[in-house]
Amino acid sequence: MALNLELGHAVVTGGGGGIGLATARALAARGHAVTVMGRSRAPLEAAAAMLGGGGFAVCDVTDEASVASALAEAEGARGPVRVLVNNAGAVTTAPFEKTSLEAWSAALDVNLLGAVRMTRAALPSLKAQAWARVVNIASTAGLKPYAYVSPYVASKHALVGFTRALALELATSGVTVNAVCPGYTRTAIIERAIETIAARTGRDADAAEAVFTGSNPQGRLVAPDEVATAVTWLASADAGAVNGVALSVSGGETG
Repeated sequence: MALNLELGHAVVTGGGGGIGLATARALAARGHAVTVMGRSRAPLEAAAAMLGGGGFAVCDVTDEASVASALAEAEGARGPVRVLVNNAGAVTTAPFEKTSLEAWSAALDVNLLGAVRMTRAALPSLKAQAWARVVNIASTAGLKPYAYVSPYVASKHALVGFTRALALELATSGVTVNAVCPGYTRTAIIERAIETIAARTGRDADAAEAVFTGSNPQGRLVAPDEVATAVTWLASADAGAVNGVALSVSGGETG
């Protein structure tokens, strides 16, 4: 699809694969100029090649200088950001008593403060336009608890809270701020987790996958494209009255 100049420039962090790549492709198909960002150059180059004129910028969302540099590079190439999708995230699994403070800090630094840094840097451009969108990729872990991932749960709850607070602050600016909360989604992380469970327990692949699908009333993993569809709608001009929402994409696991 040809670039629609009325839609403008969309930036997707964590855009080298999974939900981020699916979202970048959906936004590009709609007509946005898209920049994917992430820490590893090779998957970003491959992602940008799929976008038909899209670009990439290497960016570590835990480093303020890296965020500023990547955003300046992206805006220099494709204009001011109109849509910001904060998708970069990380998770580690361990019982609370075996989870170090360093692991807590790392989870908060990526999952919460990464979105904060990127939004702070992009906000002047977002507010300067007639309408603009921030979409934070949270998780059902931002709406309900899960065991053995307490830093992840806390950081995603905080991300949902940040989303709602900033939405109120920017309500009259033309900038909306929303979150999408996917359930377990078929990404490389989940595929590796299924393989690990199967190897450690001797279960077959279907039984190992049931560890994740069991919480979804539909009995399946969410597809990355399904999450991307929700993001693309929230990023559209048509969703101007939707603000401060945490939209669950989970087959009914959370309301």
